[in-house]
Amino acid sequence: MMELSIADGVAEIVLNAPHKLNALNEDGLRELSAAYDEAGAAAAAGSVRALFLRGEGRAFCAGRDIAGVDGANDDARGYLDGLLTPLLQKMAAFPAPTFAAAQGACLGVGLGLLIATDVVYVAENAKFGSPFGNLGATLDSGGHWLFTEMLGAHRTLDLVYSSELMSGADAVAAGLFSRALPAEGLLDFTRAAAAKAATGPTQAFLASKTLVAAIRRDRLGLWDAVALENEAQVALSATADYAEGFAAFTAKRKPGFTGK
Repeated sequence: MMELSIADGVAEIVLNAPHKLNALNEDGLRELSAAYDEAGAAAAAGSVRALFLRGEGRAFCAGRDIAGVDGANDDARGYLDGLLTPLLQKMAAFPAPTFAAAQGACLGVGLGLLIATDVVYVAENAKFGSPFGNLGATLDSGGHWLFTEMLGAHRTLDLVYSSELMSGADAVAAGLFSRALPAEGLLDFTRAAAAKAATGPTQAFLASKTLVAAIRRDRLGLWDAVALENEAQVALSATADYAEGFAAFTAKRKPGFTGK
């Protein structure tokens, strides 16, 4: 169900169960976690400098695969606390820039995978929301946090109560994700963005990733954020890429970054 390939510094992970809209059961979460472990080890070794996540077929991920699940005896805690949350935390902490391309249904777990990714490009006709009232369930995987953060309480609860879905274009207009693109150009655009990042100063990119996470987590004010930026810049000034960037600028040539 999961496919991992590594080429030219980019790890590409594919959710490949289009017959079920890439919905994820317990085994699927374990497979995806193992793929991130393998890609992370390659990143630690220096052979991966960016990651690209996508779903095969007409949907990115329609959520949890509940085929065969007995609602009266479901181990929701085992699925969520035991498997899903550790996976999302692992994804968010991946030691390289991460990108996702999302088309069609991006619901529940699928939404969570996107929340845990650094940069998300969506098809204009992608679908986001909370249709889980039809199951007697609620939005999970970080969906309440994202929607409340970006849409406010009233719009979030409107989506929950109505079960209506937002398009990719509307989601980007509301600030949920990075860019909305025509579906036919989505994969090529995202793959190119990941490839470009893989040739960039990835230590500097990771510094920004850490800063953004701290600003959001700790609700930092301006000067606290500036202090963290200063510390990050001082640390980067000791890297090879920092020296290369300044030397290339002086010589008016393109820099050759190595991620070190």
